[in-house]
Amino acid sequence: MSGLIRKLLGDRGERAAAKYLRREKRMRILARQFSTRWGELDLICLDGDTMVFVEVKTRKSDEHGHPAEAVTLKKQQNLTKAALFWLKKKGLLENRARFDVVSIVWPEGEKTPIIEHIVNAFAAADLGQMF
Repeated sequence: MSGLIRKLLGDRGERAAAKYLRREKRMRILARQFSTRWGELDLICLDGDTMVFVEVKTRKSDEHGHPAEAVTLKKQQNLTKAALFWLKKKGLLENRARFDVVSIVWPEGEKTPIIEHIVNAFAAADLGQMF
C-alpha cells in the first residue's frame, strides 16, 4: 500500500475512532494528531476525570495480524514520552491518565468498519512511575 493511501486510510480510521469514542463511550475529544519529536498522539480524550491517549490502528483486514499488534514496546515508549510532553505543556501532570488503543478493520468497499476499543491497553512505558 502506498504512503498516501495508507495516510488516507489512517485519517479515515482516526475520524471513525473519534466519532465512536464521542458517541458510544461519551469521551470528550481534546486534540487530534498532536505531533511531537517522539511521534504523533492520534487522539487525546477526556473520560470523566482521566486523560486518555488513544493510539488508532486501521487496517483493511486482519490478514497479517490484529491491528493492535502494531503497538510495539518501542511505540509504547514513544507514546509515553509524547503524552508526558503534552501533560507538561498543558500543566496537567497531576491528572490521571491512561493509554487506550482503538483497532479498526475497514475492508475495502465497506461503509462500516469493525471497531475494537482496548481500554488501558498498556502502562506508561520506560519512564518509571509516570503518573
